[in-house]
Amino acid sequence: MTTAVMAQEPKIVGTYVNESGGTKVKLSECDAGVCGTIVWMKNPVNDVNNPDASKHDRPVVGLQAVTLKSTGSGAYTGSLYDTESGKTYAGKAKFSEASVQLSGCVLGGLLCKTQTWRRE
Repeated sequence: MTTAVMAQEPKIVGTYVNESGGTKVKLSECDAGVCGTIVWMKNPVNDVNNPDASKHDRPVVGLQAVTLKSTGSGAYTGSLYDTESGKTYAGKAKFSEASVQLSGCVLGGLLCKTQTWRRE
């Protein structure tokens, strides 16, 4: 008798470090799909670049900066909040066992930025 083993898609949940090593984001399952919360910064700052002036005094650590939904095969789409610019971008993520590659775009995809965060 043979038992079929189904390959499971690796889980994106976990803590990741951005390219500079200055920020850690914890990706967790949430009602929206996968949410990313900033859990550590080498040099903590407040959300001074947020377009909403009433949010300038809130700490960036603790903010939900990533919201993603799975599109299958380790790929995700959603929104990414860039604390350095105060802008929210339409985003895509591609997950592997050791990292997640995030791409955020504006102007219908004319201007995009990509980063690879490594799993901690």
